[in-house]
Amino acid sequence: MVAGWFAGDGNDFRLLGTRCSACASVFFPREDTHCRNPGCPGGELVEVALSRRGRVWSYTDSRYRPPSPYVTDPELSWEPRALIAVKLAAERIVVLGQSVPGVTVADLTVGMEVEVVPGVLNEDAETTWTTWHWRPTGVTA
Repeated sequence: MVAGWFAGDGNDFRLLGTRCSACASVFFPREDTHCRNPGCPGGELVEVALSRRGRVWSYTDSRYRPPSPYVTDPELSWEPRALIAVKLAAERIVVLGQSVPGVTVADLTVGMEVEVVPGVLNEDAETTWTTWHWRPTGVTA
């Protein structure tokens, strides 16, 4: 888990970004040092909870083991996972993430509604690495 990128669980789970007080630009991953908008004079960056739902902007499947900082055991088999770019209308940004397990590119269409849910990136006997997943609305798995 990357500290400060998400919080909560269940229906309270949210991605956390930051909003510039000068230009209202929203950033995810969060920005804590300066506004990334090149036309902005700079303002205070305030943490904001992002919308839980958005629309599929694009998607693909991953056919390779992700590089660091993602934690994977090279001894374990690798299963492709759908990657979804989701447009959050209220924030006017696109956020990339994995689909929930069991959802493949065959289940996705551009424009369909999805919601962010907590997920597990990897786990072993001592540690569970948490992340976020995108799940089509109406799917409970």
